[in-house]
Amino acid sequence: VQLVESGGGLVQPGGSLRLSCAASGFTFSSYRMSWYRQAPGKERELVADISSTGGITTYADSVKGRFTISRVNAKSTVYLQMNSLKPEDTAVYYCNRRGTRLWGQGTQVTVSS
Repeated sequence: VQLVESGGGLVQPGGSLRLSCAASGFTFSSYRMSWYRQAPGKERELVADISSTGGITTYADSVKGRFTISRVNAKSTVYLQMNSLKPEDTAVYYCNRRGTRLWGQGTQVTVSS
């Protein structure tokens, strides 16, 4: 049972990145999934959440209108499309099986000129 994130990197302010989280070892389509982030010296915070079917999504106020969470259950993968990135979006981004202790290893996103 694991989650593996990918897609992080260094991007200039205003740029875009798409994060992916590949799940394995459990029935992916049965679970809500979430993206969290943790910046240096700060607590981990919820960024976005998606229902098991993908029909319901929620976002932190700080990313509304810029980030989009989605999933493809046939691929057991959840995505986070991040547009109009800001320096304050710099963090390690983690995928989480919602409400459980199953986390990915994280992927670093750095927004800097």
